[in-house]
Amino acid sequence: MFNDKKIIIREIKNKDYSHLEEFLFYSIHQIEHKLPKEIIYSPEVYLYIEDYGKKDDNGVIAEVDGKILGMAWTRVISGYGHIDNQTPELAISVSPKAQGFGIGTKLMNELFRLLKTKGYKQTSLAVQKTNRAVNFYQKLGYQIILEKEEEFIMVKKLI
Repeated sequence: MFNDKKIIIREIKNKDYSHLEEFLFYSIHQIEHKLPKEIIYSPEVYLYIEDYGKKDDNGVIAEVDGKILGMAWTRVISGYGHIDNQTPELAISVSPKAQGFGIGTKLMNELFRLLKTKGYKQTSLAVQKTNRAVNFYQKLGYQIILEKEEEFIMVKKLI
């Protein structure tokens, strides 16, 4: 469906910000029931995209023929995976139709490269223990640094 020649990974631009709500919703792990899209407007979730474009906001998108298929972004925020004020917290999602084609890995590797060029030493995230993405993150070099009741806090060193 998607071949490597068509997938473009590039840095997020202002014109892409309008897609952050859609991809924030895709990033929410949903186990048994479909959560309403309005869940993203709760303060603890919306802070991942609110007023995006500040100094410590960095991200990349995957697109094919001008259509965005996935986004990965970081912010220095006090979110679910916050560890300190120098470590950006990561969010990533790939549209359901584009999953399973390696797009997430390409997004992450390009985001890691971008963060390194900007001088960041590490990135963090929070992931629910039941989310199959735990293995994905571990394959990319994230390590569990804290186990909570329902989630892991993970860190990847960028050095």
